[in-house]
Order: sequence, then C-alpha cells, then structure tokens
Amino acid sequence: MKSTQFLTVAGLLALVLAAVVAAFLTRDAAVQETTKDSRTHLTPLVDERPMKTATATAKLAPTWDEMRFANQILRAADHEVDLAFEDALRDATNHPVQLTPQSRELYNRSNDAQTRVKADQDRIDQLKKQLAAAPQSKQDTIQQQIDLVQAQLELDQDDLDDAREDLIRSGADKLSRVQRQFKRHEDAEHAADTTHAPNAPSGTAANYGASNLLGQVEAWRALRNKVQQLQAAHDEAGQIAATLSQDHDTLDRQLATDKAQQGQAAGGQPATGSSGASTQSAIASLKRLSNDQKSVSDLDKRIQDEQAQQTIYASWIALVQSHQRIAIHGMIQSALWILLIVLGVYLAGLLIDRYIVEVGRERTRLHTLRVVIRFGVQAVGLLLILAVILGTPQQMPTILGFAGAGLTVALKDFIVGFFGWFVLMGKNGLRVGDWVEINGVAGEVIEINLLRTVLLETGNWTTTGHPTGRKVAFVNSYAIEGHFFNFTTSGQWMWDEFTLTVPSDQDPYALIGTIEQAVAKETQESAEAAEKEWHNATSHYRVQSVSAAPAVNLRPTASGFEIHIRYVTRAQDRSAMRSRVNQTLVQLLRHKGIPETENIHATK
Repeated sequence: MKSTQFLTVAGLLALVLAAVVAAFLTRDAAVQETTKDSRTHLTPLVDERPMKTATATAKLAPTWDEMRFANQILRAADHEVDLAFEDALRDATNHPVQLTPQSRELYNRSNDAQTRVKADQDRIDQLKKQLAAAPQSKQDTIQQQIDLVQAQLELDQDDLDDAREDLIRSGADKLSRVQRQFKRHEDAEHAADTTHAPNAPSGTAANYGASNLLGQVEAWRALRNKVQQLQAAHDEAGQIAATLSQDHDTLDRQLATDKAQQGQAAGGQPATGSSGASTQSAIASLKRLSNDQKSVSDLDKRIQDEQAQQTIYASWIALVQSHQRIAIHGMIQSALWILLIVLGVYLAGLLIDRYIVEVGRERTRLHTLRVVIRFGVQAVGLLLILAVILGTPQQMPTILGFAGAGLTVALKDFIVGFFGWFVLMGKNGLRVGDWVEINGVAGEVIEINLLRTVLLETGNWTTTGHPTGRKVAFVNSYAIEGHFFNFTTSGQWMWDEFTLTVPSDQDPYALIGTIEQAVAKETQESAEAAEKEWHNATSHYRVQSVSAAPAVNLRPTASGFEIHIRYVTRAQDRSAMRSRVNQTLVQLLRHKGIPETENIHATK
C-alpha cells in the first residue's frame, strides 16, 4: 500500500512538473504575431509584411504616447506597401513572364475562350435586334435562339474564368496576380477602417507604477514581452530595407546597362529613312526605361519608409524600456522593504529574548509571554510582507465588514464577557470579597477584571466554608447569559438546621414547645436583625418580608420521632451559634430525662 501511494504521489508530482515546464515554454505564445506568409501557396509578388507588422504592433499601444508611434509606423508602412504595389503592377506590365509551352497553351486556351465569349455576346446582340423587328409569328423562334446562345455564353464564360484561374495559378499571368493581391489588400484596409479606429489606443496598459511587488513583476514581464515584439518588428524593417537596397542596386545597374544599349542603338540608326517599326520599338524601349527609372525612385522612397519605421520602432522601444526601468525600480524598493521588515522582526526577537528572561518562580509565565510576543511580532511582520507583495486590498470597507462579522462570531464569548463586566459593576453585581455561587462553584470573589471573574473556592454552605486552595475563573458572560448567587447581600444571613431524635416511648408534643422556646431565645437577636435587614432590602420592591422566626417540625420514623429545628444565623457566626444551640438542647434533654447520645444531628 505504501509503495502504491508513493508511486501515485510521484506520478502527480511528475505531471505537475511537466505542466509547469510546458507553461514556462509557452508563456509568450499567446502574444506572438505571425508575420510570415504560408509557403503552401505561391509566394506573393508584393511583400505586405510591413503593413501586417505595423497593424500587429499597433495593438500593443495602450496609451496615446505609444499610439503616436504606432500611427507614424502605420502611415510609413502603408505608403511603402502602396509603392510596392505600384512597382509590382508596373513591373508586371513592362516585364511579363517568359512564356513556356505550358503557359503558352494556357494563354491560347484563355484567348480562345475569350473569343468564343465575344462571339456569343455579338450573336445575342444581333438576335435581340432581330427580335425587335420580327413579326409576332417569328418572335418565339428567335427567343428560343437567344436562350440557346445565352446558355452557350454562360458555358463559355465559365470556361474563360477557369482558364484565367489556371493561368494565374501557374504564375504566368503576373499582372493578374498582382491585381488580385492588391484587391485583397484594399479590402482588408477597408474592413479595418470600418471596424475600428486605427488611431485610438487599444490593449491594457502595464501598471509599471504599481505599489505592490506582484503588480510590478507582472508589469515588468508584460513590458519585456512588448520590447521583444517591437525589437522583432525593428529587425524585420531592417531586413526589408537591406533587401530593398540590394534590389535598388541591381535595378540601378540594369538600368545603366539598358541606357547604354539604348544610346548605342540610337546612335547607330540613320538620320533618315527610319522605318515605322523601329520608331515604335524605340518608343517602347524608352517607356520601359522610364518605368524602370520610376521603380528605382520608388525603391529609394520605400527604403526611406523602412528606415523611418526602424527609427520610430527604436523610439517606441526606448519609451517602453523607460517604463520597464520604473517597474524594476519599484521591484527593488519592494524587495528593500521586505528585507527591512525581516530585519526588524529579527531585531525585535533579539530584544524580546534579552529583556524577557525566564528566571525564578515566574519562569513558566515569562516563557509563555515571550512566545506570545514573538508570535505577535512575527504575525505583524508577515502581514506587512504580504501587504508589500500583494498590496492593500481595493475593497477595504467590504473586507473590514466581513472581517468584523467573522470576528464577532468567533469572539462572541469574549464580547459578551466584556459587556458582562459592566453588568457586574452595577448595583446588583459583585464586589471583591463577596461570597457567591457561579455555575455550581461557591467561593469568595478575589478578582473582577474586564473579561473574567476569579473565585477562591470554598466548601458548600452547610459546612464551615473553609477555602479549598483552588482558584476558579469564569468568563463574565455568565452575568448576561446565565445566573449567579450572591450570599453577601443583606448581612450574609443563612438558615441552619438540626434534627433531634426522640424515642417512641416519649411524648414529642410536650417536648416541641419547650424546644421551640429554647431555640427562639438563643436566636432572638439574630432573627430580629435578619428580619429588619430583609425588610429594608425588599421594601422598595413591594414584596412581603420572610419571617426569620425559628421553626420546629415533627416527623414520625420507624424508631420514634424526628424533630427538625430550623433557625437564622449569620454565615460568619454559624459555628458559634450552632455550639450554643447544641448546648441548650443537650441540657434540655438531660432535664427531661431523655438520653442525648446521638440524638442531635446537624443537617448536612
């Protein structure tokens, strides 16, 4: 079983590690833009990468400062691509692709299909004229011929379209390819203009001025990724500029050679008698040279546009890098604060260990105090570090509300105990020195603080009430949620009771009156004082005072009779009062001739 658990844990850890590695390797995949055209089709004759890259990088501009660079790059890239299309159209017209047997066959097929389409269209126009001039009897026949030729026209038109598509796909019709690519380019620009404003900021700005370490790290990573993408666009513009420079030099050399050849041909021609064909050839040659010269000039402009894009990309990168340095500065400051907090917690621990020394009889209490203080300091340090890393919560009132509700539920007993202290301090509360009973525990109050009451435990009230030596603490919540007895009120009066056993051969009724008179005489002073205090204590409550006179009751038993004697005495005088009553009853029984041995029992 243990080996199975080990293999399970190892497998899960391996999967977690693989997921972490995969997440690290693909962390920037979501923000990368593909700028290379697919190689599964023919290579486009016009390089649209500058415009595609400019459009992609414009999405990285979240502020107006960065959008200013993005708009400049978009304008330069759009101008460069427009010049590229003009050059490509001009080059496709002046320098068509050399025909091959296969391309010549495709051209012938396209020309034949075009001829048939034109013948069909002419035939339809002719039949429509005949239909307009024909009598009613021949109109149906002519209309049928029109429908037949119309069907043939549609068939020939489809054949022409297919021939042109095959010609374009073969690469022989260079001009049509450029025109089709230019049409797609114009459609894409029109769609972009109608869906969103290209000059407005887009995306989410990196909070490089964040006040917490987590936000600063996230901002630094986002800015680093943006710098990488802008640097890739900058390098791409440099590569395109280098390629255009090579094309410019090549075309410039070719143009110089063509001009030299054209000059030689013009110089060798006779002044008169020139044929018309030679003149037309010379004109066409000059037009080609003029177009090539325009292409060279456009290459210069395109190179300047790419260099301008490089310069703007460099300025944009510098701006982002300045934001990145601010984020790094914030990260260093956050790390410094964390180190200072850790140092402060460490020094506070040393001070606690130095000034709270565990010595003598207070060793255990001081050890507990030191542990509590160290824990409190460390907890405060941890909270401060979390505040530096995560920052101050944004919804602080809501968080404080939930925290207060949670603490109220968790600390209910302490809160009720705190308010119970005010109840105990009131008129009917407790005072230090009172004799009380709380939750079945009796004793003398020795301490009342904000949260708890401490008793010095004593025996129950039917015993002498000597302390047991134990301290019992109660949370003050009992003053609100429970009940307590205070025996210190009204002079600490209490009822004491005796049981007297009389043999069955004695007359108990004659004895009862004598005993009641004797007990009343011994307790008269206490009874009168008790009645007076009880009357004063209950007069404002409109309650009739209880009589403090002693009571004597007779109860039959199997061996005779039991006489129960009950009287009032002060708690502190209970032992003395009991001794006097015992002595009086013993003398009374001896006088009556009743054995007193084991006849008198105090009620427990």
